[in-house]
Amino acid sequence: MLIKVGDDRSSNIDLVLAGLLSSTAGALNAVGFLIAGSFTANMTGNISASADQLANGAVLVSLSFLGLVVAFICGAGMAALVIQTGERRQIRSVYALAIAAEAMILLLLGATLVLSSAAAFSMGHETFLVIVLSFVMGLQNAVTTMISRARVRTTHVSGMATDIGIELAALVGEQGARRDAGEKLKLHSLTLACFAIGGVCGALVFQLVGSWLFVIAAAVLLLIAVPEALRAHRA
Repeated sequence: MLIKVGDDRSSNIDLVLAGLLSSTAGALNAVGFLIAGSFTANMTGNISASADQLANGAVLVSLSFLGLVVAFICGAGMAALVIQTGERRQIRSVYALAIAAEAMILLLLGATLVLSSAAAFSMGHETFLVIVLSFVMGLQNAVTTMISRARVRTTHVSGMATDIGIELAALVGEQGARRDAGEKLKLHSLTLACFAIGGVCGALVFQLVGSWLFVIAAAVLLLIAVPEALRAHRA
């Protein structure tokens, strides 16, 4: 799932990757909104919110939304640099290690918030949280985009919804187009559904366990990444 790249990947591998990681992304995105009122995986919304706030004269608030976009870009850029370096050195586990790095960031975030013992999130906590989550979302989206050669994007909901519309239209086309559209429609629909389900589950779990949710998310990602990294080294 985190070893084969591009055309070497089967559709089933992409489906599993999309389902697992988009669920995690949906959960983190929902929790970020519950805590700080910001969507850490929705850069379209953040840019729109920034423009709206700027038009209303709230310059600092506008810049804060742009800051989330910058954090997302930095996460994606950092992941891309690491992956490009790993591919040049033929490190087959580089994608799994990148997801493991995402897990460690979430683990540190969760531990920091839990150990702070704050009954409620302060403004400082909220700012720290949404910046880290935006960075993590950019990192994850870059990993899934690069390993699948842009077939899987776990945080790009607007793009997935657009692709679903395009593939639905292709179903009325010629036979070859219908066959390709069916595979893509299955992938994008699953990704969108898992993102939504992850959001619901993330919100419910956060209400029960609070900041421990980030530790749980980190554990899930480690369970995905570590076996893949070990398998890559044995191969």
